[in-house]
Parts: sequence; structure tokens; C-alpha cells
Amino acid sequence: MPSNSHRTTMLPLRAVLVLLFCLSALPAWAAHGYALWGQLKYPPGFTHFDYVNPAAPKGGELRLASPFRTSTFDKYNPFTLRGSAPAYLSTLMFDSLLVGSLDETGAAYGLLAESVTVAPDRLSATFRLRPQARFHHGKPVLAADVLHSYDTLMGPHTSPSWKTVLQDVDGVDVLDERTVRFRFKVPNRELPLTVGGLPVFSRDWGDETDPATGARKTFDKVVMDMPLGSGPYRIGPVRFGRDITYVRDPDYWARDLPVRRGSANFDRITVKIYKDNTARLEALKAGEFDLMRFFSAGDWARRVNGRRFNTGELLKAEFKHSLPTGFQSYVLNTRRPPLDDIRVRKALGLALDYEWMNRQMFYNSYQRVRGLFGNTACSADGLPTDAELRLLEPWRSSLPVDVFGPMYTPARTDGDLTLRDNLRQAQALLREAGWTVKDGRLTHAQGQVMELEYLDSNEVGARVVTPWARNLEKLGIRLRFRPVDFALYQQRLRSFDFDIISLAFGGTHTPGAEYADLFGSEAARTEDSGNYAGVRSPAADALISTMVAADEQQAFLAACRALDRVISHGHYLIPQWSATTHRMVYNTWRLQRTDNMPPYASGEEWAMFTWWSKP
Repeated sequence: MPSNSHRTTMLPLRAVLVLLFCLSALPAWAAHGYALWGQLKYPPGFTHFDYVNPAAPKGGELRLASPFRTSTFDKYNPFTLRGSAPAYLSTLMFDSLLVGSLDETGAAYGLLAESVTVAPDRLSATFRLRPQARFHHGKPVLAADVLHSYDTLMGPHTSPSWKTVLQDVDGVDVLDERTVRFRFKVPNRELPLTVGGLPVFSRDWGDETDPATGARKTFDKVVMDMPLGSGPYRIGPVRFGRDITYVRDPDYWARDLPVRRGSANFDRITVKIYKDNTARLEALKAGEFDLMRFFSAGDWARRVNGRRFNTGELLKAEFKHSLPTGFQSYVLNTRRPPLDDIRVRKALGLALDYEWMNRQMFYNSYQRVRGLFGNTACSADGLPTDAELRLLEPWRSSLPVDVFGPMYTPARTDGDLTLRDNLRQAQALLREAGWTVKDGRLTHAQGQVMELEYLDSNEVGARVVTPWARNLEKLGIRLRFRPVDFALYQQRLRSFDFDIISLAFGGTHTPGAEYADLFGSEAARTEDSGNYAGVRSPAADALISTMVAADEQQAFLAACRALDRVISHGHYLIPQWSATTHRMVYNTWRLQRTDNMPPYASGEEWAMFTWWSKP
């Protein structure tokens, strides 16, 4: 019988046969794909995704600029803790068991796996690998490679985020050469999608031994070894500090599969590295690369111009999407006083005058972030429903009373209230917390002065944070801007060595176990987790567990909306802003695309996988 422990197992053949016989006698979800709530857009036998051109020609080159705020990369392994890997490496080089479509949510289709079977009790998912699946060095992708990839990602040398996301996976069983089963600790609709999306790499990657000990090289020592994935691209020419080129594999094993037809059309994708945003923008205008997505409203409104725009070579366009807004925010590290006091956190938020910033700095091009799940069905609104209250009530004594009232909305300055009104509210909260102004400085009854540090890896951030700092000065609070290089910034984030940072958290239509990494109490105590705010709330822990284990959609929505209320009214994050379009400039003389962007694609993802080169 299979082990019930977390340890992975290789089942003996006799046990496999018994198990397969038992499974065959039970009804289960067995299909070419898997959907969170049971509905797949594309039926068995579909030929291609609707948003691709199945006849798109192969060839040419797509030139991109690295999105990372770093001058170079120092490893080819994107999964280890230390160092920086090149942009897009994981996306282009590693296939997974399932792959999502870009025009539906909560669904994925077989890539490495030709079928997925989910047990009736939802305590396991079994994947049957395609016999034609191959790694870049020609060897077949086998169940043992899936097991090895899982064990490695759960090992000591990768980010703890993997452990959090996969915490409800009990183990992996190799049933036969091409059949692998993931066992789950609790019934969980989302886990088949989660494990189906894990990157799969060959056991041969970094398979070297230490001459002195005879032991296999540990994964943290797999640094510049050429990755052995099964994706459509391999690493080609590299100029460290300048660029990296990914070269399309002409023998890519999945090129004719429905989930890949019409995609990965460029022979080469070159990612160029620029040291700052100004250099990147000028390089775009000079024609050094072909496509750039814009996040700066000032650049978009005032600096996207020049000769190549006048000739029509470069086109400035906005593409409407249906992606979640995410929750780009100022993150307050509650591990540190005075940010451990909710009254102080709330006061800091009242001093942010978003409406003024949107008018004067952002050209009215953004909307305010509202909660964790904007632009999705998970977003909370108005008063809690009865279903939400049933989930919240057991935690009433440990939650702010506001959680049980209307959903949190950030303070405004364009209606009945002004910035002065908001600052008066902030002063009252600070007095209640024991802070008063002495000699122009906000001082606690115990004598300490409130002085906070805003940490960033980009000096451009000073422009955006300065208006907020000016308003805080009116309260007697000094907010110091501290720019550091990207490597030090990453190091300080890993160890939670900061007061305030700004992060753009990606949203999702199907929140699940990954929210334990963002807001779970265990993650708050784990270095290099995603819980930067240090949220330690039993209510949040319980709601995340309920959200993950929900067996029907309404229960799921009640749990994620209740979580939205708990985090928002906890004032761990000060909401910033988002856009409902992708602002992109691209080279019309070199690139072609389909007419409509798939609604759930990022701009770069859409271009890399579905555009093609003009002859």
C-alpha cells in the first residue's frame, strides 16, 4: 500500500496493478484538461486555442528589454534561492504537465500529460505522460523526472514559497514509467491545477558527483549548468551584462499539439539588459528592440515619441484586458514597531492623497486598488453576506470591528472630505496610540520619535513617494527614502529587513494555497516567504484553508471575500493604483499579431507566444 507520509514513494508493480484496478472501478474526472469548477471551454479534439494563428509562420526574431531592475544575471537556475536568473527563462524552457489557456480562468489542458484523472474524493490527481515528450537532450520525459522535480522544489535549496504552495501535497507516487500520482492531504479543487503547473526538469540536470565525497551535487550548486527542460526554447548566444538569446528548438516535441499550435513562432527571442528606465526608453526609440510595456504614466503621456513613431515603425497602443487588478501596495512590515499598531498603519494610509497624485502625476490614467481581488468575482463589496459572517463570526474577538461592517475603501480627497480632514483623523488615531507632536516631531510617551524608512531598488521611486512623505511631515512623521542596489534590496526583502516597501502583487481569479505564503502565520515566521507584511492572523489562516478546501463555488467566493475584508481592514497594505489596459509600444515593421488580445494574458506573454515575425 502507498505510504501516507509526506515522503514520496516508488510503488512496486504489484501494488500499482491493484491500485489501478481499484481506480478503474470508481467514477472520477478523467480528461484532456482540468477545470476548477468542472467547465472547460475547449472540448476533446480541439485543434488550437482561439487566440492564436495556427498558420503563423516560424522564423525571425523578437527583441525585448529585460523587465528586471538589475544590470545582469548570474545563474541559469531560476529555482534556487541566491542570485538572479535571466528574464523569461522558466517560461520559455520548462514545460509543465498542464498549461492554461489565456482566454478562460481556472482551467488547464494537457501538455506533458495527455490526461489527468482526479479521484472522486479529490485526494489525488493522476497524470499520464505523453510518450513523445522529450527533454532538450533527447531523453523522454518520464514519471521519475516529475518526481525528481517535485522533490527538488520541496528541498532545502529552493524558495520556501514552493513549500507553502505545495503544503497540502502529501507525496508523489510513480505508478509506472509514464504515470505519476500526486496525493493530497485534504480535498482540494485547486491542487490539480497547482501541481499540473509545476516546472518539470530532467534528472540529468546537474547530475554530477563531488570527486571528494562521491555524493551528487546539491541543487544550490547547479548554477551555470545548461538547464534541461522540455520547453520550446533553449539558451543560445549570451553576452553577460548585455543580453541573452533564446533559440527555438526546431524539433520541439509539442509543436503540433493543440495547446502549442500557432505559438512559439520566433526563431529567436533576445532579451536585452539596460541599467535604468531612461536607457531602456531611449533604446526603444533608437530601434534596439521591438516591444515594451509601459508602467509609467509620465513616460506614456510625455516621452513616447520621436522619428520612428512619426514614420509608423513604432506604434503606441493600449489593449484592454480582463486580468485581476492585483494589489499593488505600500507594504507595512508589522514585525517592527510602531507598524505593529493598527492605529498607526491606518493613520499612514490616511496621509496618502491618491486623487491629487492621479491628477498631477499620473495624467488620470489609473484607478485606485481596492482590496485583494479587484476585477474578479472574489472581490468583497458592501456589507458581509450571511455566508461571509458565518466564516468571520468565530474570530470576532480577534478582528477589528470594521471587518463586520462595509467593505474597506481607501480615504479620498475628491468628495466631501479633504486631505486636511483625513490628516485630522490620522492625528486622532496617533494620539490614541500614544503619539503626540513635540518640537515638530511625532513622539511617543516613552520618548521615541516616529521615523520610518521606505526601501526601494529604484531611485525613480522617490518621485512617487515624495508627496506622501510631505503629508506625513504634517503629522510629525519623517519618512526617509533609501535606494539600494537590486541585490541588496532582494537580500533585505528575504530577511524582512525593512519598514515600508512598494510591491505589485499579481491578482488571480482563482486564489488558493499561494495566499498562505502571502498572508499565512507560518509564512510570517519563514525567511524569504511572500508574507512581507508579517500578517499573523488565525482568522486569515482559517479563511485561506476554507477557500482552498471549498467544494462548491459559492462557498469558495464567501471565503475569499471574507479574507478580502480581514486583510483590507487590517491595514497591512496601503493600496496604490492599477490600470485596466496594457500600454505597449511595438515595431509594426517587424512584428505581426492576431487582432484581439486574449483577455487573461500579460502583454509580453501574448507577444512571445502568439505573435510572429514579418517576412
